[in-house]
Amino acid sequence: MVAALVADGPPPPGFAPGPLAAARAALLRKRAGEVARHWPLLAAGLGPAWPTAFSEWAAGRPGGGGFRDGWDLARALRTRAALPPLGAEELAVREAEFRYDGHRAPRRRRSPALGRAGGAIAVQVAGRVRLLRPARP
Repeated sequence: MVAALVADGPPPPGFAPGPLAAARAALLRKRAGEVARHWPLLAAGLGPAWPTAFSEWAAGRPGGGGFRDGWDLARALRTRAALPPLGAEELAVREAEFRYDGHRAPRRRRSPALGRAGGAIAVQVAGRVRLLRPARP
């Protein structure tokens, strides 16, 4: 049942596909809201396209939590050159502030670090992060 709801698995025997699809869509909307709380600039940068962009990316992927899902989505959008400037700035700041390999939970950086995304550059020194250059539209 869980695989059918969050990972596009086959519907379990005896379950109608219509209500199952509605439940799957509701769970994706809930996940999108959770990610938007952790990544507000990414969601704002995508504007009205946010629900669709998130749903297309998240369909078939199990959730990793709002923070990690947002990070993975931002990286995927950057790879496709579809990351909006606000999202690029947010990603650059997160890349400078945290260490995240895409598999393990993000950890705060202790040493100075630089984050780059879509032309935005952020630097972290002594636990403080500053955006040096904003992303270009």
